[in-house]
Amino acid sequence: MWTCYLPTYLVPVTFGCSKPKLNMSKISRSISRNLFSLIVLTAALLYSCKNQSQVSDTHHEYTNALIHESSPYLLQHAHNPVDWHPWGPEALEKAEKENKLLIVSIGYAACHWCHVMEHESFEDSTVAAMMNEHFIPIKVDREERPDVDDIYMSAAQLMTGSGGWPLNAFALPDGRPVWAGTYFPQDQWIKILERFVELKENDYERLLSSAEQLTSGIGNLDAVELVTAEVQYEEQLIHDISGRFLDQVDIVEGGRRGAPKFPMPNNWEYLLKYADRANNAEALQAVTTTLDKMANGGIYDHVGGGFARYSVDGVWKVPHFEKMLYDNAQLVSLYAQAYSKTKNPQYRRVIEETLTFVQRELTSPDGGYYSSLDADSEGEEGKYYIWTTAELDQLLGDQAQLYKDYYSVTVEGNWEHGNNILHITESPLAIAKKYQLSEEELISQISALNEKLHELRAKRERPGLDDKILTSWNALMIKGYVDAYKALGNPDYLEEAILQAHFIIGAQMQDDARLNRNYKDGKSSINAFLDDYAQLIQALTALYEVTFDESWLNVSRDLLDYAIAHFYDEETRMYYYTSDVDPPLIARKKVLGDNVIPGSNSMMARNLARLGEIYYEKPYIEMADQMLANMMPTITQIQQPSFYSNWLQLLLDQVYAPYEVVVMGPDATALSHEMMQSYQANSFYLGGNAISTLPLLEYKYVDGQNMIYVCQNKVCKLPVQEVDKALTLMR
Repeated sequence: MWTCYLPTYLVPVTFGCSKPKLNMSKISRSISRNLFSLIVLTAALLYSCKNQSQVSDTHHEYTNALIHESSPYLLQHAHNPVDWHPWGPEALEKAEKENKLLIVSIGYAACHWCHVMEHESFEDSTVAAMMNEHFIPIKVDREERPDVDDIYMSAAQLMTGSGGWPLNAFALPDGRPVWAGTYFPQDQWIKILERFVELKENDYERLLSSAEQLTSGIGNLDAVELVTAEVQYEEQLIHDISGRFLDQVDIVEGGRRGAPKFPMPNNWEYLLKYADRANNAEALQAVTTTLDKMANGGIYDHVGGGFARYSVDGVWKVPHFEKMLYDNAQLVSLYAQAYSKTKNPQYRRVIEETLTFVQRELTSPDGGYYSSLDADSEGEEGKYYIWTTAELDQLLGDQAQLYKDYYSVTVEGNWEHGNNILHITESPLAIAKKYQLSEEELISQISALNEKLHELRAKRERPGLDDKILTSWNALMIKGYVDAYKALGNPDYLEEAILQAHFIIGAQMQDDARLNRNYKDGKSSINAFLDDYAQLIQALTALYEVTFDESWLNVSRDLLDYAIAHFYDEETRMYYYTSDVDPPLIARKKVLGDNVIPGSNSMMARNLARLGEIYYEKPYIEMADQMLANMMPTITQIQQPSFYSNWLQLLLDQVYAPYEVVVMGPDATALSHEMMQSYQANSFYLGGNAISTLPLLEYKYVDGQNMIYVCQNKVCKLPVQEVDKALTLMR
């Protein structure tokens, strides 16, 4: 059984098999001495993540308030003997009325260790009785309520220097945390419950003191100072930062050094852009090594397409088998950009196979994309994806040996219990020579065998599906389809992106441009957070670029203006994660760094810069400039700038001015798409086949003629009519 790690988006931490370490502030050390020392535990506080246990319609001995929720994760717990409540004012009011501490337990549907703890503790009537008598238990789906998760994850970080899921926090009736940890076996969980019952009865002042210190610490975690001095961005600055970035790369296996290994798509997107603009071969090698190793590794589903969430080892071999929409969306974008740069046919196959997986298994027939597939099936992690030698021999017959050689399958098993994880360790060319095939013939045969195995694998019990539809993750997937269309030219990809963008706008956007975050069973719910706005703006702006349909820009601008009105902090000139119309939590936090998904502030800054240039809207540009300036003291000093890779993409545009490519005329979209198939690190396309009021398009339309203008900083070179000449102007 494998432990599931996740690099926190709260603060930079070090990847590794041991729990991540954090430089704790004086306040956090004080909190640790004050309360954590009272609870002596031997459990490692590990990042944890189970199987989705679908709620059936059969009779259940227990039913709690979660039965009325739509979240698959919450519904998994609806028949626990624990008297769970959903997060909300009712639960907090009940705690105040009954003078009980809260237990806030947070996870998500695909989280393996969440469900281990459910089985061990939350399904146990004795444990449940203790929780129900002395506490108000609250269950939270972190994907629905990342704002709540952020509060209690911050508490865990301050208390222990690490965090993960399941996340279990103890809090005062008003929600202020007094202590937080992750997974605990039943015996240790019981001891923790007993200790907090004792503290509540005999030393409540200590709990109050801990809550005050923790709340103060949580509020200070994302503090950022307003930079008022003028900031200059020299080219050497980007070289120095990128050098530190590259120092963290595993040059042999790709990814960051050590284990576990997360894909971190935005890291490699930045380095790919830097490699192109700075002509840096080392950066390009870091990207291609990483993409090659991931595509060959067990983290990639060679039979069905798509990527698992991460690899538990340092060579991408053994995945934590859950598949998340957000990973696959961003990896499609990354491989599409890398294919445009390298024309590596393996990257094309990865894109096509991953999108086939998304269409087949994560696309709702009603519109939108589901959130995730579980790691487990039949109660075992990875069982759906692994093979024994005997199975392959029986299923593939005389072609089995070729297949086993290609995917490094052994008789004794390359994983555990005689099972094999499909992964490639020998070059296809070497295998092809062994079997006297051309490389193309080998790939064709392997693809046919994978199709056969996929049909047979589909008869196995499938991993659980989390079928909620999240605005932010769907926006990432729309962007993935756009990038795949740009790279490969498949019109079906563009059609899918347009279809799903219309769905999200129709289902989630209100008349005043306010968004909802969640869509499930025909119901739109939960006021959206900043990442929902930021990622949807990015996706719709990308759709404009490949269609020249200005309606996408108009919606993007409406969303941007709404975010400015309801999320912007005038004091720091950054954005809160929650809207000012949301009920307040104990702290109103900001997400400043970038991680497995780029942070919402860096995405908003890039959106402001892009739409500011498109509309000649100086206030947008000034906002983006101020946000980057605020972050530069941190970015320039930190030894791991990979935690700010999306900010670095904005910095790259400051150092190397982006190209503004205007294509006008009857063939505008066809010509622009032909140009886009060549990799361009930082360019943006505008145009159309008619006169437009967009400032960059004024006076550039010539009736009946195709014209291509290559501009930088709003200064355009003489127009040309041929794609190759336009591309030459961009070199």
